[in-house]
Amino acid sequence: MTDSAPAPRATLDLGASSIELTKQLCDMRSVSGDENAIADAIVASLVGCDHLELHRDGDTVVARTRLGRSSRVVIAGHIDTVPINENVPTRYETLEEGSPAGAAGDYLWGRGTVDMKGGVAVQLKLAAELTEPVVDITWMWYDNEEVSSELNGLGRLARHAPELFAGDFAILGEPTNSLIEGGCNGTLRAEIRTHGLRAHSARSWVGDNAIHSLAPILATLAAYEPRQVEVEGLVYREGLNAVGIGGGVAGNVIPDAAVVEVNYRFAPSRSGDEAQAHIRELFAGFSVTIVDVAEGARPGLDAPVAQEFIEAVGGEPRPKYGWTDVARFSALGVPAVNYGPGDPLKAHADDERVLLSQITDCEDGLRRWLTGTVGPTE
Repeated sequence: MTDSAPAPRATLDLGASSIELTKQLCDMRSVSGDENAIADAIVASLVGCDHLELHRDGDTVVARTRLGRSSRVVIAGHIDTVPINENVPTRYETLEEGSPAGAAGDYLWGRGTVDMKGGVAVQLKLAAELTEPVVDITWMWYDNEEVSSELNGLGRLARHAPELFAGDFAILGEPTNSLIEGGCNGTLRAEIRTHGLRAHSARSWVGDNAIHSLAPILATLAAYEPRQVEVEGLVYREGLNAVGIGGGVAGNVIPDAAVVEVNYRFAPSRSGDEAQAHIRELFAGFSVTIVDVAEGARPGLDAPVAQEFIEAVGGEPRPKYGWTDVARFSALGVPAVNYGPGDPLKAHADDERVLLSQITDCEDGLRRWLTGTVGPTE
């Protein structure tokens, strides 16, 4: 353990069920930027595990086995949440068949249950219990995922200690209904600007209306047919959409500037540079500013260790349409998938809730894979 790690304080009961551990984690302070207490608790809970080597970088905690296995996998999850909104402390609830609130079943309700304390709970429990896994494991729990990229704890760790990312395969515990979602789409934001000539609206013919000049940009977006691209057996759906529009000076002034903000979600077969070129080609003749771009990630499901994971977990792998931190692993040459409990449609929602059965399903799937036991029967 690094000398800079602060003295641990509160602890977590890693002997509890993964469901109860999810509740413990959700009821701790952990809104982005306030993860210190939960990071302390993770360290304090694992410090007695002799099979784990601990490393801490800020409020990111890494625990590694060193068993000399032929393969190493990295399993990660973020410990922060978006701000709470009267949805902490958590509570258990049961929805009956036909309930307008969602599918029938037993749930844990509250902030972080889906995104992504259920996945973190499963990871922590397995990290403590699996002293002899069939692969070496690097567990990562990181801060500031829900805020700007430059604060992301996983990105910071990659800059400070890239050697910790060495592995043959990686899993990120983002909510996937406990099904495998391989890789992720890339994402790009661009501003498409028009320029005109300001004038009094009573004499509009002497001006040039920049808002009106947005019409061909909007027409291009409305007519655009997104691709569906097969990458390593998974079909990724792309998307190109206006997500913001701005312009105008006053109610009696012809505007001389206007802008449309565009978001492009592109398949991992296309690089960030290729995505930028595509946008510039589509909007040739207009002023195009690329605001940000994040590469996608190929799923890497053809690797032997990934095939063993699929066999242990069961189900048909699906593509991940949204961008996730699996792309950070992909950029370092480690193929990665998303796998965790919770419906992603409930992430960040005020009624965020996770099916208890998905937490246990995720734990069972990972446990089978990491201990080399037979996969689920169909």
